[in-house]
This record gives sequence, structure tokens and C-alpha cells, in this order.
Amino acid sequence: MSIIDIVLLIAYSLSFICALLLIAALFLYFRKRLRARVVSLFMLAAFFFLGAYTVKMAVAFWIRFSSTSGSDAVLSSLQSVAWAIAQTGTTVGLVILTLLMYTKRQDLFVVLSGIRKGRNPHADSNSGSE
Repeated sequence: MSIIDIVLLIAYSLSFICALLLIAALFLYFRKRLRARVVSLFMLAAFFFLGAYTVKMAVAFWIRFSSTSGSDAVLSSLQSVAWAIAQTGTTVGLVILTLLMYTKRQDLFVVLSGIRKGRNPHADSNSGSE
């Protein structure tokens, strides 16, 4: 194992651990916000991006440190497909975050429907004058 392999192992490990910690923090945020039934679209996009980035780091570990002997076409193909999916997810997440930032829509919220136990979801539809 060369020095570049060790540096990459440290960098990939730190990136992966930080992404997992951020996902855990965002999970706690979403749990609290789901109880309030309102979720920030920007935070939802950040959660999507971090999820894709974490998968990408796991695939990077797998590609970089897998011992491929000879021409293992199946493993190489799986690694390429996994990398393409992870890269696409990361790119889509970045595009969504960029659009939200440059259109100044960081404060958009998604209000979840208010169907609760014992509550008629169409209670307001009968309140008009007939």
C-alpha cells in the first residue's frame, strides 16, 4: 500500500464518517419536523444529496480498495454502474440545491396533509353556505 492509498483511505474515511454524522443529524431534524408536519424543501434536498454522497463514498471505498485480479468483468461492471448511480444522485442533489439557492427559495416548506385520528379530512368542505 503506497502513501497515496493511505491518504485516500483517510480522506474517504473522514468524508464517509462526516456524511453519516450529518445524515444522523438531519434524521433527527426530520423526525422533529415531521411531528410538526412541515418540512423544509432545502433540508430535504440536502438530505437527498448527503445520502447520494454517502453511497458515492462507499462505492469509492469499494472501487479503490477492492482487490481485482485479472479481468473480472462482472465486478468491474458492477462498480461502474454503482459509481454512475451514485454520481447521478449526487449531481441531481447539487442541481436541486443550486436551483433553490439561486432562485432564493431556501425558505420553501412542504406542509404535510393533516389526516389525524378522529379528524375528518373533508370537514372544511361542508362548512360553506349552501
